[in-house]
Amino acid sequence: MIRLARVGARKQPYYRIVVIEKDRARNGRSIEVVGTYNPRTNPASVDLKQERIAYWRGVGAQCTPTVEKLIAKHPAQAPAADSAAA
Repeated sequence: MIRLARVGARKQPYYRIVVIEKDRARNGRSIEVVGTYNPRTNPASVDLKQERIAYWRGVGAQCTPTVEKLIAKHPAQAPAADSAAA
């Protein structure tokens, strides 16, 4: 699964977006960290490794509804085309 793992101090949540086996604890040992989410900033800051998320989804990892919403709100940005290549 691709889901959130809570880190940070009490009443100061900060989340890692992790690939983890479905039956492990929320903050248990994860396979890979594929992003971060900080809801305390305005607007909330999200950093995603889109290539790794696409890879894990391609091999069958399912996202939680919350992670699905974060991915939908922050789609992969296309690489900037070189204007000098014209």
